[in-house]
Amino acid sequence: MSLDYKKIIRSQKIRFTILKLLSCVPDKVMLSWQYKIKLGRKLNWKDPRRFTEFLQKYKTEYRNTSLWECVYKFPVKEYVRNKGLEHILPKLYGVYVSANQIPFHSLPDKFVLKTTNGSGGENIIICRDKTKLDIPDACARLNSWLKLKTIDAGREWAYTNTYTPKIIAEELLENTINPNAGIEDYKILCFNGKPYIIIYDCDRYIGHKRNFYDTDWTKLDIISDCPGKEENIPQPKNLQEMLEIATQLSAEFPFVRVDLYNIEGKIYFGELTFYPWSGYVSFNPDTFDFTLGKLFSEAWGSNV
Repeated sequence: MSLDYKKIIRSQKIRFTILKLLSCVPDKVMLSWQYKIKLGRKLNWKDPRRFTEFLQKYKTEYRNTSLWECVYKFPVKEYVRNKGLEHILPKLYGVYVSANQIPFHSLPDKFVLKTTNGSGGENIIICRDKTKLDIPDACARLNSWLKLKTIDAGREWAYTNTYTPKIIAEELLENTINPNAGIEDYKILCFNGKPYIIIYDCDRYIGHKRNFYDTDWTKLDIISDCPGKEENIPQPKNLQEMLEIATQLSAEFPFVRVDLYNIEGKIYFGELTFYPWSGYVSFNPDTFDFTLGKLFSEAWGSNV
């Protein structure tokens, strides 16, 4: 039986305090505890078979310093440019070390402000109408986020490099058909530079839904941590282009999830994710965890 510790300890401040007190616990011990608490089973370090198990080993054993560039919102843009894919980057309006430097008067009517140390949709301000933006409040929030000390709850090595957080202002990507739903997200699981699974996320703000597809856009009977969308989702006309982009961006890693947006036929880069769900996710059917685990094992090969 799995437990959701966030429901048991609802205060983030208390959770962070506990994590600080446990910072001296070795990574493998801590990850074993978390895996047992969150998924209700023992983590097999010696003979991993599951995707969720390999992700824990990835955290503790895979050491490629390119990850340090790829996991942060601003440095990863250079990584994408170096792959010849600058055209998929959202427009960048500016980078700042303090919110007090932001020239709000020169920004467009719509934009996004985010700190580079945020993840999981956190530390973001979406402005759809600049005339209605409370600028002092926005600045106060952004500066407070810059001061947040990173708590490495999942012991994720890629985030261990010291990186001074900054604020970036960039283009607001919108779902023009249903703005309240949020933009559709295509998360492509790649092993050794080859795309295998496409995770389609939609309706993030009105009832998050998630479907799984193979690279031929055949829907897979898989459920993870949110319900699937029952309606038929047509295959994107530029699916092959998305897969080619994912191939380029993932080529040097045994595993990475390439996140892309596809808005009115134009592809935008989202992020690169090396530890999806931090490795704490249940699939239905459970066999899918083993299917992905086999791909991970084959991709990582002798490093495991």
